[in-house]
Amino acid sequence: MKQLLTLSTAIVAFISVHAATISGTIKDKKGNLLPFSSILVKGTTQGASANSKGQYSLQLNAGEYTLVAQFIGYQTEEKKIKVGRNDELIDFELEQQQYNLKDVVVKSGGEDPAYEIIRKTIAKREEHLKELKKFQCEVYIKGQMQLRNFPKTFFGQKVDFEDGDTSKRKMLFLSETVARYSVLEPGTQKVEVISTKVSGRSSGFGLSDPQIISFYQNNISVGEGLNPRGFISPIASGALSFYRYKFEGTFYENGKEISRIKVIPRRTYEPLFSGYINIIEDEWRLQSVDLLLLREQQMQYLDTLRIQQLYVPSGKTWVIKNQLIYPAGKLFGFDFFGTFVQVYDKFDMEPAFKPKFFDHTVIKFYDSSNKKTSAYWDSIRPLPLLAEEQRDYKRKDSLEQARKDPRYLDSLDRKRNKITLGGLLFTGQSYSVRKRKEFISFDALISTLNYNTVEGAVFNFSPRYSRRYEGRKFLSVTPDIRYAITSGHLNPSVSVGYGFGKKYLQTINVSGGRQVLQFNNAGSITPRINTIKTLLNEYNYMKIYEANFFRASYGSSIGNGLSFTASFQFQDRLPLENLADPVKWKDFEGRSFTPNYPTEIAATNMVRNQASSFSLGVTWRPGMDYIELPDRKFGIGSKYPTISALVTKGVNGLLGSDVDYTKWRVTVSDELDLKLGGKFNYNVGFSGFFDAAKTYIPDYIHYLGNQTIFASRELASFQLAPYYKYSNTSKFNIAAHAEYHLNGLLTNKIPYFKKLNWFLVGGVNALHVDKAADYVEVSVGLENILKVLRVDFVQGFEKGGGRPSGIRIAAPLF
Repeated sequence: MKQLLTLSTAIVAFISVHAATISGTIKDKKGNLLPFSSILVKGTTQGASANSKGQYSLQLNAGEYTLVAQFIGYQTEEKKIKVGRNDELIDFELEQQQYNLKDVVVKSGGEDPAYEIIRKTIAKREEHLKELKKFQCEVYIKGQMQLRNFPKTFFGQKVDFEDGDTSKRKMLFLSETVARYSVLEPGTQKVEVISTKVSGRSSGFGLSDPQIISFYQNNISVGEGLNPRGFISPIASGALSFYRYKFEGTFYENGKEISRIKVIPRRTYEPLFSGYINIIEDEWRLQSVDLLLLREQQMQYLDTLRIQQLYVPSGKTWVIKNQLIYPAGKLFGFDFFGTFVQVYDKFDMEPAFKPKFFDHTVIKFYDSSNKKTSAYWDSIRPLPLLAEEQRDYKRKDSLEQARKDPRYLDSLDRKRNKITLGGLLFTGQSYSVRKRKEFISFDALISTLNYNTVEGAVFNFSPRYSRRYEGRKFLSVTPDIRYAITSGHLNPSVSVGYGFGKKYLQTINVSGGRQVLQFNNAGSITPRINTIKTLLNEYNYMKIYEANFFRASYGSSIGNGLSFTASFQFQDRLPLENLADPVKWKDFEGRSFTPNYPTEIAATNMVRNQASSFSLGVTWRPGMDYIELPDRKFGIGSKYPTISALVTKGVNGLLGSDVDYTKWRVTVSDELDLKLGGKFNYNVGFSGFFDAAKTYIPDYIHYLGNQTIFASRELASFQLAPYYKYSNTSKFNIAAHAEYHLNGLLTNKIPYFKKLNWFLVGGVNALHVDKAADYVEVSVGLENILKVLRVDFVQGFEKGGGRPSGIRIAAPLF
């Protein structure tokens, strides 16, 4: 009898907690599907979201509930249900929202009532922004990108997705994530990824950062690179200067009066939204938003971006329930669109965070988070998969398994490893043995051929071999074969790199052989530009020497934004002279090739010498935030600048070394986001010699100069300075570089010109060499020309009265 009673009790308990699946479709009265509608259990934040076909699915324990169906622009519908052991089908038909205007009187020439509502909402903006001091919730994230059309070729290469599907419509990317999202104001958050999956990548990690777009902020950042200035919120402090508003009426929901406001940008080519926001009367908070960004609003790469949000009450405050983002655009013939859904649930408004819970790991993926079964996903997914999403998972998972078959990998390699004339000459070639994760690549032949006045025509071939192992382990081997065709001289060398480490990456690099180096080992000028200037303009800016060398280095990250490197190098340096009769396509009157050494700082060429040196470097970025995967951890940035220090000691007598010096360098750099004001970047370096008892030109402190129309590296070079004029062995130097990128500010107000979407940029470069020289140059230019070009006018100011000036062009190929 006792056992029977126990069994009966267990059965009753099982029946009482058994979860049933409530599913259905949400449409309007005309039968139109309402995509991504929201389903809530009344009185809670528990619920689900419909998919793009209006289909929803929700699991509930036995009991009585009231389900609430919501969709922006439609009246809320409630249905009382009783959940037992069986699954149930509950459909909803929503009526379009009717807005009441009967109590509103707008006099001729009077102000629209929307403006008073907006002013009150703006007055409460900061209060609502800081309202939630802390909370914890669960968030489901699903992202997908699809193609509607794409070109047959791209940059001369056939577009092939290698999926056996010849249709133009394709699912490019599909991922899902369930995470626990914890927030502690101001601005502290942590994401713990419970489960994640990527279609076709069983070991992949999906989109897992729940970025709530808060329109209570003045400046809204949406995505990476869509607009570097951000976008102005319709309820920002100064929004009335940027937007016009129209009152559309009011409606009631859950006893709350809600006003619908139409948002209209005052000007095109400003980073502004258009669409609708719903505001709760008396509380002056957002109930929902439906806003749109267009390319004309200075948006990059996309044609349109739609954002929808729905907020629900939770106790005395309101929390976000759904956030939907719809990007779409055409780029280089690729016609794409997507949906990114975030569904928030299980809010805890008084979480008890453990001490040190909030550290600098902002996203943590738990072990096996990407190894969940399909049954698991079917049980927790808050919105049903679409038929095409189900097919994509099934097809790509099958393809992934097929790609693990050595026979498939061999066939794929045979297809990819075919040599083409275009690849050999212009784009380079790559070869793979995928079953062993081995890859070989080399640059286009056109880029391996150059010319200089010392070696003549030069063939420089550097194939790259790499192999990846489990985790972070990898091996790379790069032989370098440099052959001077004119003199028949060969300079071979090889570099070997090995990477390893679990939590943080560690690398070892060893190289040796014989090579040709510029006196500034960092490379004052690229061989390609030097070739053009030598053959066409009779300028030989590149100054080189030959060295038998050996180099070894070790680098590692050690956490907390810290990393360090240690290296040893030996060079047996041999001077080189110009050819007796270098080639030139035109002989310029009064111009001749200069000797093969930096004439700005030396009267004769360097004598043969040996140099052994040790270097130790440390880089620190305070406050570095990290993403932590089960087997690795990597930094993603910080609000503080990066500080680097390097000391190099030339050791006299070691391996016959002739040098004897100690030099140092400290740099501070950062990129400051000024939101609507643009971006300010700077790089300030301090350097010098503690002692310089014996040095040769390669041991000097060198600065990157530039004497061609092609711009050299930004924030690291002087665009008008001769290449070696300011090289020195002084005790103290300061080199400062700063650039202000307006990112559309001002240029978006110039008629006709604003349609080009070109951005103004200004810069200052300054150099002080202790007791020797001062040099400053300022620049103003335009960037984002055809997305890739930048043109600057630069004016220099030299100590002693020199004022060089010139145009500099930054292009991807140079």
